[in-house]
Amino acid sequence: MKLKEYLLDKRHFFLFYFILMSFISSVISLDHTVKVDINNILYIHFVSFVFLCIYIIVGYLFYKRYYENLSEIIKKQDTNILSALPTPITNEQKLYHDLLYKAYLEQEEKIKGLQDQKKDNLEFITSWVHEVKTPIATSRLIIENSSEPYDKVLNSLEEEIDKIESHVERALYYSRIDSFSKDYFIHDIQLEKVIKDIIKKNAKTFINKGIRFSMDDINLTVTTDKKWLSFIIDQVLSNSLKYTNEKGFIKIYAQENKKEKNLIIEDNGIGIKQEDIPRVFEKGFTGHTGRESYQSTGMGLYLAKKLAKKLGHNLTITSELGEYTQVTIHFPKLTDYFNVSKL
Repeated sequence: MKLKEYLLDKRHFFLFYFILMSFISSVISLDHTVKVDINNILYIHFVSFVFLCIYIIVGYLFYKRYYENLSEIIKKQDTNILSALPTPITNEQKLYHDLLYKAYLEQEEKIKGLQDQKKDNLEFITSWVHEVKTPIATSRLIIENSSEPYDKVLNSLEEEIDKIESHVERALYYSRIDSFSKDYFIHDIQLEKVIKDIIKKNAKTFINKGIRFSMDDINLTVTTDKKWLSFIIDQVLSNSLKYTNEKGFIKIYAQENKKEKNLIIEDNGIGIKQEDIPRVFEKGFTGHTGRESYQSTGMGLYLAKKLAKKLGHNLTITSELGEYTQVTIHFPKLTDYFNVSKL
């Protein structure tokens, strides 16, 4: 910092000095009991001004190096500001340093969050591309080897298109999960109708794998968003269909108690290892089952769990390896659905 700039910053000292000395001179001049020569008053002014200048100059020399270091940091590129900051001299400077350090940490945390989000998005897109390529490649093989009857070829192609549509839908919901609060409508819906629509959507998979299906009378009304809940149930059911062998069995039923209403989707599929159960809702987790037997991105249950929380619901899972898997969607009876987007 140059002396001129420093003096401009200290101009309030000079203003205060002139006001103070003017006041003292006025008091002395107006006091008729004490006669003071004008030369003495001027001498007092001169000495006081010299002391003021000495104070200003010493202060400038004292802070000069500190301000020069700050100027160098500002001019340099790719400098770690926190490590390069000079040691504070006064308490005021220390407060500014602490404030800057706090702001830096907050900004660093935001940047890290954005980087993690970018990395997650890249991983999802990469896995999604590999996943969606499978039904596309299968469709090409069906067309190239279309020696089978037309109806059977058409049904096979339609099934692969449904898979592609499912992957696209999952990507769409994933991209909109952070803007959930702008795209939901909470109202009372009949669970049975929603489930029947989802079963109809997955009918071809049921038929092709020969999976038997059972649904009790689900006479439950829940407060939720129909579109997002349909996606949640569809993800859970798709998982059951994926991990249930041919001629298997899937059952959907409901339970109700004083605290909540529950929708249960149960299958007699290959099950989940006990050590994998606590992590099945984690992002990208495929577990022993997904790694060994199937192509899986580990995104379906993650999205279902996250969206359920945003709706004020919850997902739990119980399973026995080689026996069954049971997923329960919990609908609490006492929930403030107007604050659900804050979850």
